[in-house]
Amino acid sequence: MPYVQRDDAGKIVSISTQKTEPTPEWVAEGSLDLTDFILDMATSDDGSGIHAVRALGESDLALIRVVEDIVDLLIEKNLLLFTDLPVPAQEKLLARRSLRDSLNPLTLMKDDDGVI
Repeated sequence: MPYVQRDDAGKIVSISTQKTEPTPEWVAEGSLDLTDFILDMATSDDGSGIHAVRALGESDLALIRVVEDIVDLLIEKNLLLFTDLPVPAQEKLLARRSLRDSLNPLTLMKDDDGVI
Protein backbone atom coordinates (compact mmCIF):
# COMPACT_ATOMS: atom_id res chain seq x y z
CA MET A 1 0.00 0.00 0.00
CA PRO A 2 2.60 2.69 0.86
CA TYR A 3 4.39 4.51 -1.89
CA VAL A 4 7.39 6.53 -0.85
CA GLN A 5 9.61 9.40 -1.82
CA ARG A 6 13.27 9.20 -0.84
CA ASP A 7 15.93 11.87 -0.43
CA ASP A 8 19.38 11.73 -2.08
CA ALA A 9 20.65 9.54 0.75
CA GLY A 10 17.87 7.00 0.18
CA LYS A 11 15.95 7.89 3.35
CA ILE A 12 12.15 7.97 3.12
CA VAL A 13 10.88 11.55 3.37
CA SER A 14 7.26 11.14 2.31
CA ILE A 15 4.63 8.41 2.00
CA SER A 16 1.37 8.14 0.09
CA THR A 17 -1.37 5.56 -0.36
CA GLN A 18 -1.25 6.19 -4.11
CA LYS A 19 1.51 6.04 -6.66
CA THR A 20 2.28 9.60 -7.73
CA GLU A 21 5.18 11.36 -9.41
CA PRO A 22 6.73 12.38 -6.06
CA THR A 23 6.04 8.96 -4.49
CA PRO A 24 6.70 6.38 -7.22
CA GLU A 25 8.25 3.57 -5.17
CA TRP A 26 6.13 0.92 -3.46
CA VAL A 27 7.53 -0.55 -0.23
CA ALA A 28 6.25 -3.47 1.79
CA GLU A 29 4.43 -2.63 4.99
CA GLY A 30 6.71 -3.39 7.90
CA SER A 31 9.90 -2.66 5.98
CA LEU A 32 12.67 -1.28 8.17
CA ASP A 33 12.85 2.00 6.23
CA LEU A 34 9.10 2.55 6.53
CA THR A 35 9.10 1.66 10.23
CA ASP A 36 11.93 4.14 10.86
CA PHE A 37 10.04 6.87 9.00
CA ILE A 38 6.83 6.26 10.95
CA LEU A 39 8.70 6.22 14.27
CA ASP A 40 10.39 9.51 13.35
CA MET A 41 6.99 11.00 12.53
CA ALA A 42 5.44 9.71 15.77
CA THR A 43 8.11 11.16 18.03
CA SER A 44 8.79 14.73 18.94
CA ASP A 45 11.76 16.69 17.63
CA ASP A 46 13.71 16.04 20.84
CA GLY A 47 13.13 12.28 20.58
CA SER A 48 11.23 12.06 23.86
CA GLY A 49 8.25 10.31 22.27
CA ILE A 50 10.28 7.33 21.07
CA HIS A 51 10.10 5.68 24.49
CA ALA A 52 6.32 6.05 24.59
CA VAL A 53 5.96 4.59 21.09
CA ARG A 54 8.15 1.60 21.95
CA ALA A 55 6.40 1.09 25.32
CA LEU A 56 3.04 1.12 23.54
CA GLY A 57 4.27 -1.51 21.08
CA GLU A 58 5.52 -3.71 23.92
CA SER A 59 2.22 -3.24 25.73
CA ASP A 60 0.36 -4.29 22.57
CA LEU A 61 2.35 -7.52 22.44
CA ALA A 62 1.59 -8.29 26.08
CA LEU A 63 -2.08 -7.48 25.61
CA ILE A 64 -2.31 -9.88 22.66
CA ARG A 65 -1.44 -12.73 25.02
CA VAL A 66 -4.06 -11.54 27.53
CA VAL A 67 -6.76 -11.44 24.83
CA GLU A 68 -5.72 -14.89 23.63
CA ASP A 69 -6.01 -16.25 27.19
CA ILE A 70 -9.44 -14.61 27.64
CA VAL A 71 -10.70 -16.18 24.40
CA ASP A 72 -9.41 -19.59 25.55
CA LEU A 73 -11.13 -19.16 28.93
CA LEU A 74 -14.44 -18.15 27.33
CA ILE A 75 -14.27 -21.19 25.05
CA GLU A 76 -13.37 -23.46 27.96
CA LYS A 77 -16.39 -22.20 29.96
CA ASN A 78 -18.64 -22.66 26.90
CA LEU A 79 -19.45 -18.96 26.82
CA LEU A 80 -18.04 -18.70 23.31
CA LEU A 81 -17.83 -21.21 20.52
CA PHE A 82 -14.60 -21.20 18.57
CA THR A 83 -16.64 -21.44 15.38
CA ASP A 84 -18.48 -18.21 16.34
CA LEU A 85 -15.26 -16.32 15.68
CA PRO A 86 -14.60 -15.03 12.17
CA VAL A 87 -12.52 -17.43 10.07
CA PRO A 88 -9.47 -15.08 9.98
CA ALA A 89 -9.54 -14.89 13.80
CA GLN A 90 -9.79 -18.69 14.03
CA GLU A 91 -6.81 -19.06 11.71
CA LYS A 92 -4.70 -16.60 13.70
CA LEU A 93 -5.55 -18.27 17.01
CA LEU A 94 -4.78 -21.72 15.61
CA ALA A 95 -1.46 -20.51 14.20
CA ARG A 96 -0.47 -18.98 17.55
CA ARG A 97 -1.55 -22.11 19.41
CA SER A 98 0.55 -24.23 17.06
CA LEU A 99 3.58 -21.99 17.58
CA ARG A 100 3.14 -22.05 21.35
CA ASP A 101 2.75 -25.85 21.32
CA SER A 102 6.01 -26.17 19.40
CA LEU A 103 7.88 -24.39 22.20
CA ASN A 104 9.35 -26.24 25.15
CA PRO A 105 6.52 -26.68 27.71
CA LEU A 106 8.75 -25.31 30.47
CA THR A 107 9.18 -22.08 28.52
CA LEU A 108 5.44 -21.47 28.73
CA MET A 109 5.50 -21.85 32.51
CA LYS A 110 7.87 -18.90 32.96
CA ASP A 111 6.47 -15.57 34.02
CA ASP A 112 7.52 -12.28 32.46
CA ASP A 113 10.69 -12.23 34.58
CA GLY A 114 11.75 -15.65 33.33
CA VAL A 115 11.01 -17.34 36.68
CA ILE A 116 9.20 -20.69 36.73
